[in-house]
Amino acid sequence: MFVSVIIPYYKSINYIECTIKSVLQQTYKNFEIIIIYDDNNQKDFKFIQSLKLLDKRIKIINNNKNIGAGLSRNIGIRNSKGDYICFIDSDDLWEKNKLSKQLNFMMRNNYLISHTSYKILDYNKKFISIRIAKNLSYVDLLKSCDVGLSTVIIKKDILNLKRLFPALKTKEDYVLWLRLAKKGYTFYGLNLNLSSWTKRKNSLSSSTIQKILDAIRVYRNYEKMNLFKSIYYTIKLSVYYIRK
Repeated sequence: MFVSVIIPYYKSINYIECTIKSVLQQTYKNFEIIIIYDDNNQKDFKFIQSLKLLDKRIKIINNNKNIGAGLSRNIGIRNSKGDYICFIDSDDLWEKNKLSKQLNFMMRNNYLISHTSYKILDYNKKFISIRIAKNLSYVDLLKSCDVGLSTVIIKKDILNLKRLFPALKTKEDYVLWLRLAKKGYTFYGLNLNLSSWTKRKNSLSSSTIQKILDAIRVYRNYEKMNLFKSIYYTIKLSVYYIRK
């Protein structure tokens, strides 16, 4: 089984090398790493290119402008050679047995999509909390976007290459998860802490207002709900997030 690891890069020069090394240290070795450089400013590109010296499995694509993490992941997927696609953001980390344990979990049970529990760290990589992975259907996902992007592995041939991540600032992963779940695919949860998500200051993923606005867009524009229903589900999503 060949695995493609997709990593969009945008202004995370203090984290990216550790992220890459956490992938390279995997006990499972049959993978490629595709880094998509997604920044109008090219000043970090030379450093990103130097990361190719770490391992011949690293490939780099330069967008030459900023198009967003979701659309960058789409480019990575379309240029991938893997049977399985997984994602890690450029400031997150994997445990060294992440791929081996998760792929074994999927093969053993004939699962096409899986995600795992993960640790949340602050920008200094200090522990904050843990998110527990559970089996999630479409109905479950409507109420809670409880899937860590950097924990997900998907069998590539179930993806519609024309309808992947949308051009949202946040919640772009949520749209894809809903699309897949709506087709009947379950997100099977492996309750092992195999990834760490970094909560950075002033990041888009940490912006409450941006998350609320994009949640409404997800329900209204992509799930085709009326405004009242979109607001209702956004409130449920927000309440669930606060309770966590």
